[in-house]
Amino acid sequence: MLKKIEIFLRGIFLKLLLLLFRKPARNIIKVFNSESRILFIRLNKIGDALVSTPLLDAVKKYIGCRIYVLADKKNHFIFQNNPSVDEIKIFNKGISGVFEVRKFIKEKNIDTMVDLHDDVSTTVSFIIALSSVQNRLGLKKSNHKIYSDNVERLDSASHHIIDRMLELLKLFKMQVNQSEVTVNYFPNGESIQKAQQWFSNLNPENKFLLGINISAGSAARFWGVDRYKQLIASISDYNLVCVVFSTIEDYYLAKQIVEEKYIYPPSKAFTDIAAAILELNMLFTPDTSVIHIASINKIPVFGIYVKYNTRDMIWSPYNTKFDCVITEEPTLKNVTFEEVKKKFIPFLEQTLNG
Repeated sequence: MLKKIEIFLRGIFLKLLLLLFRKPARNIIKVFNSESRILFIRLNKIGDALVSTPLLDAVKKYIGCRIYVLADKKNHFIFQNNPSVDEIKIFNKGISGVFEVRKFIKEKNIDTMVDLHDDVSTTVSFIIALSSVQNRLGLKKSNHKIYSDNVERLDSASHHIIDRMLELLKLFKMQVNQSEVTVNYFPNGESIQKAQQWFSNLNPENKFLLGINISAGSAARFWGVDRYKQLIASISDYNLVCVVFSTIEDYYLAKQIVEEKYIYPPSKAFTDIAAAILELNMLFTPDTSVIHIASINKIPVFGIYVKYNTRDMIWSPYNTKFDCVITEEPTLKNVTFEEVKKKFIPFLEQTLNG
């Protein structure tokens, strides 16, 4: 109930903002160069941050400007160690956080702000509208009045989220070869060393590594202990090593599925999990954030997804071999093992055979 009230009030505040806001002049800055100082805004979740990285990489590569990112406490670490990002500012919720951003913008002499959100964010709308920066860029949405320039938002039912993000490059008068586009994330050295050592001990013969991630952030997207056990049993005759991934909270479920030695040590640190995912040959997952990590190394992905009450295209790995089973029900409860096996086994065999 409180959440509904919060959403309602945010909607009212946004309508007032757009009603009272005076649209800035268009095209304040016509040419971007190495002296430009651009603040990209991407709050919310891990996956949201990951799909933003191709755009940041392209802008850094072709313009060479200073890139700042305003991120969330839940996703700021995605931009760490990224050579395309010069500095990260973590947004603190509330009106005090908005004024902290205003101060940051002034201190860093930011000349351009870019809203990387695919949907309207009331928080981001306030941050941009209340800033002193005149050059404000974003996708054309219902809050487009706050931007000095915008570009049409591609239909989310037929265009990948990364392609929708890359449309913003038109405002920089840039284009990229989409076949070369990739997500970027850089696990720290300690996580990489830990993952390599763990897999070396588990898999000294260097067999094909299949990762099965059972965690997806909610009980609705947990496929069930018995069905995961069936899945693993169905591939026992293949020349591969199967490793289960889970969150710390779901570790007790993982131990019901396989022997503990086949469970990658769960961690709160995303860098640890990402480093391990990058060691795999294939990934099975109900989660839509780790798929983007897999796509960095073009690791084939098989997904089981809930697509409930939305027409949006699912978040698939970009430029990466992929197949999935999708349910339009609110949970994975009625997705049977046989239904998954029918698509998964041929996908696995094709991947094993190169």
